[in-house]
Amino acid sequence: MKAVQVVAFGRPADVVKLNEVADTGSPGPNEVVVAVEAAPINNSDFMIMAGRYGYLPTPPATLGIEGVGRVIAAGSQVTNLKVGDRTLIPFTVPTWTERVRFTASWQRPLPEAANIKQLSMIGVNPATAYLLLTDFMKVPRGGWVIQNGANSATARAVIAVAKSLGVKTVNVVRREDVVDEVKSAGGDIVLVDGPDLAKRVAKETGGSPILLALDVVGGASTLNLMNCLAAKAVLVIYSAMSGQPFSGSALSVIFNEVSVRGFWLGHWGKTATDQTLATMYDHLVPMVASGAISAPVVGSYRLEDFSQAIAQASAFKGKVIFTPNQA
Repeated sequence: MKAVQVVAFGRPADVVKLNEVADTGSPGPNEVVVAVEAAPINNSDFMIMAGRYGYLPTPPATLGIEGVGRVIAAGSQVTNLKVGDRTLIPFTVPTWTERVRFTASWQRPLPEAANIKQLSMIGVNPATAYLLLTDFMKVPRGGWVIQNGANSATARAVIAVAKSLGVKTVNVVRREDVVDEVKSAGGDIVLVDGPDLAKRVAKETGGSPILLALDVVGGASTLNLMNCLAAKAVLVIYSAMSGQPFSGSALSVIFNEVSVRGFWLGHWGKTATDQTLATMYDHLVPMVASGAISAPVVGSYRLEDFSQAIAQASAFKGKVIFTPNQA
């Protein structure tokens, strides 16, 4: 069985290889074996390759943190899936390989008519978006959330999930040329970042209080978001695309009691119950199946073409998907 693995940490061209690995073997009583149909390349995969992620496997280790596949064998005690079902692969299972084996707990059969590539991306970005909007602050229906990096895959999912919850979005981007793109994705307000952001946001929202901010950029953009927040609001940092330390306002934290929190799906997954996972995916799967949540896909590759796939994905101009079992 083939798998794309990291064999050391460093430049992708130097440390990523296609290796022969042991097959999954037969499933245990509560397990399934799944043939991987689609598995995306995420920014976190690049961070793992570079040795800069929150969790680093011991090389050689198979890469990939999400995906979708077809059940080809099921244990005697599995009742929620059967052979032939398409299902999500848990984000704890490396997916850049031909087959995987895992305990079938919260998984459900996925709709057959849904786009396989879009389904393969539900485990990380849409899940993150859902949790950012539901775990930190209960924004009332008709209320506002503000986010930066609004043309990213997670931010697009935030826009869609927010709409499903009756919440409006202020979307901050770094370039004028992506404003129309984010508006087309459903963003209620789209603004280019800058030090006067708070004044422009207040004007566009009619001075409505904003209780939740989602920061994927870092640097000065974090401060710009914080300046837009109402008293007792929460700012959640879940990445740092700029590569810069975030800046903030001590006055907002002290006098307005604004809280700064961090979020990593890996931490959340350690304590998530099967019921919590099932509830989340029951909300998200229909949205992906209907096209309400989607991310642009710019390429798909076999495992054997991993070098080209990683090179295209490194441009961050859209999602690249591995299709290990596609002829």
